[in-house]
Amino acid sequence: METSFKVLNMDEKTVNEVKRLFDNSKKKSFVFDVLTLTGGTTFAQILTILLVPVLARLYQPENFGVWALYSSIVSIISVIICLRYEYSIMLPELDEDAINLLGVSFLAIGVVTVLTLAIIWSFKELIINISNSPQIGNYLWLVPPFVLVNGIFLALNGWNSRTKLFRRLSFSRISSSVSTTAVQIIIGIFKKNSPTGLITGSFTGQSVATFILAGQIWRDDRNLIRKSLSLKKMYEVLKRYSKFPLVDSFSALMNSISWQLPAFLLSAFFSPTIVGFYSFGFRLIQMPMSLIGSSISQVFFQRASRASSRGTLPILTENVFKVLVIIGMFPILVLTIVGSDVFTVIFGKVWAEAGVYTQILGFWAFVWFISSPLSGIYLVVEKYDFGFRYNFFNLITRFLSLIIGGLLGSARIALILFSISGIVVYGYLCLKMMSYSGVKISRALKIVFSNFILFVPAGIILVVLKIRETNPILLVAFSGMVIGIYYLYILKTDTSVKKILKEFRA
Repeated sequence: METSFKVLNMDEKTVNEVKRLFDNSKKKSFVFDVLTLTGGTTFAQILTILLVPVLARLYQPENFGVWALYSSIVSIISVIICLRYEYSIMLPELDEDAINLLGVSFLAIGVVTVLTLAIIWSFKELIINISNSPQIGNYLWLVPPFVLVNGIFLALNGWNSRTKLFRRLSFSRISSSVSTTAVQIIIGIFKKNSPTGLITGSFTGQSVATFILAGQIWRDDRNLIRKSLSLKKMYEVLKRYSKFPLVDSFSALMNSISWQLPAFLLSAFFSPTIVGFYSFGFRLIQMPMSLIGSSISQVFFQRASRASSRGTLPILTENVFKVLVIIGMFPILVLTIVGSDVFTVIFGKVWAEAGVYTQILGFWAFVWFISSPLSGIYLVVEKYDFGFRYNFFNLITRFLSLIIGGLLGSARIALILFSISGIVVYGYLCLKMMSYSGVKISRALKIVFSNFILFVPAGIILVVLKIRETNPILLVAFSGMVIGIYYLYILKTDTSVKKILKEFRA
């Protein structure tokens, strides 16, 4: 799933509220908050990645394709399940107003869930025909409850972000990852060659995360919630922040649809099996990047407003950009060379095509990784119309890329065009955010180039080994070794990373 802040068209009073909130936030370090969000979750994600080879042998590519289609439907609806009021919870000066915005979010969840149920009931056959997947019909009934659970989690996360108790969120993420994988493996053992385990596991994991986060918030804040909630106050804050559903929902919906397009169009033009290869490969790229990127984004947006008012936004942005490049570039470039070998060795020959797809999508994933956490800058500098234009352009280019590839009858061509368009669009986003923050484009390009130079020796060796058709096991082992050496070198020599480690020890 992509992390960004969309068009809000907030008035001057609301903008001042945002700045007031960030200026009065706790004086913890940027790195401390990021590590709080990622620390426990990292363990859970590593566990999930380690168990992916097990899932790859329990389920077929077609099963992953049906799961991806189901997840795409849920994701598109979930992005507007709270009508974007979950973001407004951060803004009011008084906790009483924020609590009532939480109440408004829950009302929106109820309305959208009922509408979802009606739509699924009325258009079930149409959804099956468009997706070219008869199997998806067996699981559409689970969409409304999944959307409901997602909405509750998003609303509670809005309140949790306001209180800055990131450990609660970290614990819920751990619980979600562990329970999801456990259920998927257990059901997969007894019911092979069926997407039931994958879909049930993801629903179970999200339900557990929501229940745990809700329990922690109720334990700590129930007195405030009981005292503050009132229908009159909810109506007042609903009107005051009406621009969130009226403006931001459409932009967010466009963004969500653009992310889910590959699953729908690849299935429509080809088959759920192709979707399975795509979703399996992209999921393995996205998991670690999304974990790090979303945590950095959440904390960066909080720090960026304060930095803007103090004149230090260029320094903050450049430092975050540099860390993102250091983390993401080297392993992604390695994967673009040996992706198919990695998938063949670790997951089996049946998943070799998924490895090819990761090679195609790799560099686009890197550009997305370094740009997405910075995308809130346009909101900080009050360039509110940028988000709508960007999301519209992103949606159109992705749609055209996949349509052209589908009409040409080649899934690889479709993904190549999709990747090229993504590099252009997200590259533009990244450079624009650097420009808005006051960082010179030449400085950003210098950071990218200097890190690319570090990769060149290893890249040349990997290309030669690939050309000489080296044993895939040896090639994958060597790739893992050079990535390890790279990170050790960075830990020893890079001042930015040393600063992070220093703050972590502190």
